[in-house]
Amino acid sequence: MNNWIELLINGLLLGSLYALFALGLSLSLGVMKMINLAHGDLIVLGAYVAWTVMEATGWSALVCLAVVLPLMFCVGWLLQAVLLNRVVGAHELSPLLVTFGLSVVIQNLLLEVFSADTRHLPSGDLTLRGLDLGGVSVGVFPLLIGAVSVLMYAVMHLLVAHTHGGRQARAVSDDAPAARLVGVDDKRFFALMAGLVMVVTALAAVLYGMRTPFAPMAGPERLLFAFEAVVMGGLGHLWGSFFGGLLIGLAHVLGAQVNPGLGAFFGHLTFLVVLLVRPQGLFRPFTQKH
Repeated sequence: MNNWIELLINGLLLGSLYALFALGLSLSLGVMKMINLAHGDLIVLGAYVAWTVMEATGWSALVCLAVVLPLMFCVGWLLQAVLLNRVVGAHELSPLLVTFGLSVVIQNLLLEVFSADTRHLPSGDLTLRGLDLGGVSVGVFPLLIGAVSVLMYAVMHLLVAHTHGGRQARAVSDDAPAARLVGVDDKRFFALMAGLVMVVTALAAVLYGMRTPFAPMAGPERLLFAFEAVVMGGLGHLWGSFFGGLLIGLAHVLGAQVNPGLGAFFGHLTFLVVLLVRPQGLFRPFTQKH
């Protein structure tokens, strides 16, 4: 019985990392109506930035967040202001094509600079520590990831639901031309939003790099996990993306018990089943009026 409880907990904690991958993508979809195909590669880029800072300073991965988060905010702001604002609101294929090209550029730049060798963010004995909860063993680091994921979703929910910026986000998402008429500079707002998305992405990247080795071509798989979580939860629904990530992580861990090599397959299969049964997702978008 304890083994099954451990599997369920580990699956949910793995899913919390996938949910953190999905948070930035959910914000982009919910506010800017943009599917960023480079999202997974930006996660990997954040991990490489953290690795570079660690090599230069000798700091721990978590301390490096003090440098990585503001740096990635600037990257997100610049990408949106210089490149992506040109295609937001245009033909629906334009953002897909531009971000696909951005994905290819990031992958090849990382390959050129860092080679195809895998990297890992050293975490000392943090990833080795565990807690014994009445005969159930749970890792301290997965618990940390789970706590960070819940905290980030709660913070983003509060920002969207209860702040002036959140009201602007909902207004721009519902009707950008009308929002411009009442004084909202949607292009400037999108750039700030992209910077915030990159802060969330960078946080996910550092935790991912501490948990798993990464390589320049690892981005598409991260994008797939994030996209599946967002679609399963309901496009643009923040907490829906969180529960979608949990469901995928749970399917991965339980599927690996059937066959160690089929964990990801069962996650994708769960996504397909949910899509067939409830194509609109498990929850309504946060911009939808009740």
